[in-house]
Amino acid sequence: MTRAFWELIERSRMNDFAYRYLVVYEDDTPVAIAAVYTVTTDIAIFAPPLVRRMLDVLRKVFPNVLKWKMLECGTPITISSPPYIRVASVSDDAVIGALNREFRALAKRERCLIIVVRDFEPNAQSLCESFRRLGYHWTDSLPNTYLDIRWDTPQQYQAAMRSYYRSKLNKHLKRNVEAGVRHELVDDFAPLAETLCAQWMEVHTHASEFQREVLTPIFYRELPARMGSLAKVLLFYKGNVLVGHALLLMDAEMLRWLYVGREIAQNDSLYIYVAEKVVETAILLGAKRLEMGLTTYPIKQDLGADVVPIKLAIRASWGVINPFVGLGYALLNKVPHPRPRQVFKTASDEARAS
Repeated sequence: MTRAFWELIERSRMNDFAYRYLVVYEDDTPVAIAAVYTVTTDIAIFAPPLVRRMLDVLRKVFPNVLKWKMLECGTPITISSPPYIRVASVSDDAVIGALNREFRALAKRERCLIIVVRDFEPNAQSLCESFRRLGYHWTDSLPNTYLDIRWDTPQQYQAAMRSYYRSKLNKHLKRNVEAGVRHELVDDFAPLAETLCAQWMEVHTHASEFQREVLTPIFYRELPARMGSLAKVLLFYKGNVLVGHALLLMDAEMLRWLYVGREIAQNDSLYIYVAEKVVETAILLGAKRLEMGLTTYPIKQDLGADVVPIKLAIRASWGVINPFVGLGYALLNKVPHPRPRQVFKTASDEARAS
């Protein structure tokens, strides 16, 4: 919720986002703030493969079928954060009620059929009833992935892995080293904005699980300009050719892995190499937690990431159709629920080894 972050977002000119900032007052004192925006969004954004194929056929004739103008509260890029912040002296219930009145009024003025408040991780489960009382449906979104950083060095991280996962990882790392792949961590990547955005677009256009915001070269230029040394990029070279990148953002004690880009989008060992080097960078930067983002869950789980469910609060701006919104959204969208993996050795493993 910093000014620098939202200046970056506004200047990036992504999609058809149009931004507003809602301030909640108690008497004349501001007690909460939320960022909201309108955007044209695919209501079937997490559609299962069969539904996605049917929509692809329909959209060849009707390009905008099930793409609606929505009012959202949260962040337009795929990072999880609270949809609003408040002072301790005011209750969540009071803030949600005040924001809802503004959401409904703004949605009516902007002719938005759907209102979405996102994203809620398990620590926000207590807000569910506050939204439900106001007619919102509490529904699943794509889960996030996190790795808690408990090691001082990358060597300790690998040593903590069970042998199966460590050997599997090292096989892919060795393959990339033998192919001449190397990496470099850079703070000032604005001169590479056009190239990095093109690499991201290559991945985005081939994504089958999730497509939402469309980044711009302006985003890549503004990120280091607005966020300073908090923004970083891992550049991956094969020989002297830049073949990919991972875009990172330090947020207090957490490192957020925002995006990945490739010169050629394909299913190979390079992505695993990239993901491991992101983990290594988090350790070397002293981060306490690494947010690894949505999708590609098996690879991230093999590196030790936990899959964390995310919820959305969603309702129609028209009361008469609101009862059908939750059911319709659930029918059109299916989110994965990956099983946990025991990647790291337990105390009993250590005892047996000794």
